[in-house]
Amino acid sequence: MPSITNPNLMTTSKTTKMTNYRWVICSLLFFATTINYLDRQVLSLTWEEFIRPEFHWTNSHYGLVTGIFSLVYAIAMLFAGRVVDRLDTKKGYFWSIGIWSVGACLHAICGVATEWVVDLPDAAAMRAVVDNAELISRIAVVSLTLFILARCVLAIGEAGNFPAAIKVTAEYFPKKDRAYATSIFNAGASIGALFAPLTIPLLAKAWGWEMAFIVIGALGFVWMGFWVFMYKKPSEHPRVNAAELEYIEQDQHEVVDGETVGKEQEGEKISFWRTLSFKQTWAFAFGKFMTDGVWWFFLFWTPSYLNSQFGIKMSEGLGVALIFTLYAITMLSIYGGKLPTIIINKTGLNPYAARMRAMLIFAFFPLLVLLAQPLGTISPWFPIILIGIGGAAHQSWSANIFSTVGDMFPKSAIATVTGIGGMAGGVGSMILQWFAGWLFVHAEETNMTYMGFEGKPAGYFVVFCICAVAYLVGWIVMKTLVPKYKPIVLE
Repeated sequence: MPSITNPNLMTTSKTTKMTNYRWVICSLLFFATTINYLDRQVLSLTWEEFIRPEFHWTNSHYGLVTGIFSLVYAIAMLFAGRVVDRLDTKKGYFWSIGIWSVGACLHAICGVATEWVVDLPDAAAMRAVVDNAELISRIAVVSLTLFILARCVLAIGEAGNFPAAIKVTAEYFPKKDRAYATSIFNAGASIGALFAPLTIPLLAKAWGWEMAFIVIGALGFVWMGFWVFMYKKPSEHPRVNAAELEYIEQDQHEVVDGETVGKEQEGEKISFWRTLSFKQTWAFAFGKFMTDGVWWFFLFWTPSYLNSQFGIKMSEGLGVALIFTLYAITMLSIYGGKLPTIIINKTGLNPYAARMRAMLIFAFFPLLVLLAQPLGTISPWFPIILIGIGGAAHQSWSANIFSTVGDMFPKSAIATVTGIGGMAGGVGSMILQWFAGWLFVHAEETNMTYMGFEGKPAGYFVVFCICAVAYLVGWIVMKTLVPKYKPIVLE
């Protein structure tokens, strides 16, 4: 184990009480991530009941939309991290949420635009088309194209969320607290998914699916106002006193194996191509590639799974209760972010070793998803509970894998490396989304059988098996590439 020392920084007056403004900043990250996931969920909660009958979509169409979103998100992540590092955190985050909020609202005009292109008066007229195969195909293709364009704008903006948030976390928290802070703001993903079924179907049912996109999309513009006035770097912020700044900067003179990896490197830049030369980058990227798609599959397909397999609609009380329960369970991930700190305090392990130990524990929980289909024959509550446990494990894993970037890289490269890993995760998600969409259509058309299930349920079982083992595979490869704590030291 590498030897680690943290020499005492300047002595703070005993009479000075430390401020806690870092947690205010963490709350801003939490709300941004909540809005981020609310915007993503609008489509998944409206397509089956509202959008599908209006535009005559199939599972393949929906799989294509989610797959392209994942692809564009992946490509944008590669550049978003670099942009955040160049613009710096405040401007980078501001532009990111502004773009994705515009993209979210753009979905609302897809219906009117489709009516105009296919020359039909309203949505009711499009739904009423049943015997004209050519017109049905045209409605589907036109609407699909428009939704994909809106989804691309959303993806480009949303790509900046995590690179910016992880960079802010590295600015405002010492290494030992970063996974916990990340788990708190990352819980916004679960909160967004938790409140989405309580609000979005009701908005869509009362005022139309278009209004759901507009109302949820407008929340991002509200957040931008708070961000402009509340964020500054900790060393420049009047709400951060000397005691809190000392606590935040406790790692800046960290010595690992005789080499200083702290403050003197903070301003130095690492080129994009040089980041690709480090095994630490590839370990992070592979871990994201293997696991991000699992979370997005649960996010995008669970409402459709409940509808197609159990006949449960998201605008009904049971559908809302099931989705609410699923994401309520994922909130347990907050404790997953705390686990590495507990391990560090009890064992003295370095941050990377403690995080990898915690991630190995979390990698076993998704194996419970293997039981989702068998127990689903008894009640839909069983797969929801098991998927919820898998989702909690993912969010715990996610908080820790994000924090490995801050452990290994200087702050000037954190957003760039996070973007690279995000791109890898987006590619993995794109592959899984497209495969799932194709598989469900194939399974239904051929009455495919797998492990005693037939048709689409067999297809879901196959995807659940992939999701269950993804984390163990990711952990093994990460540990092989970076077996021990080795921060990047610039020469």
